Amino acid sequence: MNVKGIHHLSAMTGDAPGNFKFYTEVLGMRLIKKTVNQDDTSAYHLFYGDERGNPGTELTFFDFPGIGPTRAGASSISGTSLRVPSDTALKYWLDRFAEHGVKHTAITEFAGRNVIFFEDPEGQQLLLVSDETNSGVKGGIPWDQSPVPAEFGIIGLGPVKLTVRKPDSTLAALKLIGFTEKNRIPALVKGQEDIIVMQVGAGGSGSEVQVEPRSDLSVAALGKGGVHHVAFRVDDKEELLSWIEVLNKAGLRNSGFVERYYFRSLYFREPNGILFELATDGPGFDTDEPFETLGESLALPPFLEDQRQSIEANLRPLSTKRTV
Repeated sequence: MNVKGIHHLSAMTGDAPGNFKFYTEVLGMRLIKKTVNQDDTSAYHLFYGDERGNPGTELTFFDFPGIGPTRAGASSISGTSLRVPSDTALKYWLDRFAEHGVKHTAITEFAGRNVIFFEDPEGQQLLLVSDETNSGVKGGIPWDQSPVPAEFGIIGLGPVKLTVRKPDSTLAALKLIGFTEKNRIPALVKGQEDIIVMQVGAGGSGSEVQVEPRSDLSVAALGKGGVHHVAFRVDDKEELLSWIEVLNKAGLRNSGFVERYYFRSLYFREPNGILFELATDGPGFDTDEPFETLGESLALPPFLEDQRQSIEANLRPLSTKRTV
């Protein structure tokens, strides 16, 4: 049993066309799957990642038109990192963000790495983190047809920040699935406790979770610009089933085994209310579409295929077909 790092993050959008435009045309990520939220098929589920959507590179979005904005607060996933290859890449992104009117900071140091803090059009709090000195979990491979040159492209997910009122219970849940404390960094807000940096597996930025204690905040309200859950990597279905036993013995209520077709999942909430997922590395996103045309058409897992007509009728049109 070996949790290997971050698998994916799933966030919220109220504007699928704008979301698609920003994450593919500005950030240069590849849309590797256009499907639906399997628990509410009236909503798109968009997966962005590296060239193939390798585990650890996927940032996904549920689309709920008309949803209100997230209210920041505790019991939330408050920071999403995207890895780029080098400090030189960060300099490229300063110019690109300025060109596209993206709200961002200068290059700064945070948690021992050079970063740029920025926001997407719906206010999601993001940062680019340089892999210049990183070791541990390897990054992905940028798509060779991205508008961003490969040497500067996004290669995966970096550290995830969790903001909680009671850090000890969140730390206990992370330790249960294999995380260990790496170090502590100064609080971002005066008067608050230090941020605890946890890591798992081979370590490095693709394995880190930063637990930020914030006793001064009320509980967040999830909306567009917010993050729904974070998923961590496990090898296969057999290992996933073993984790169900671990969670049950620890008294943590969980979903049990969930078939997502592109991967297999297990969900549970840590004691501060943040939703965690354990997800398998496979089968992968090219099981039902050719690699060359990933994300261009609406893909449905086999158990939803007989509902395609009604599902498509309830979705807003969203063109994702690539034009040469």
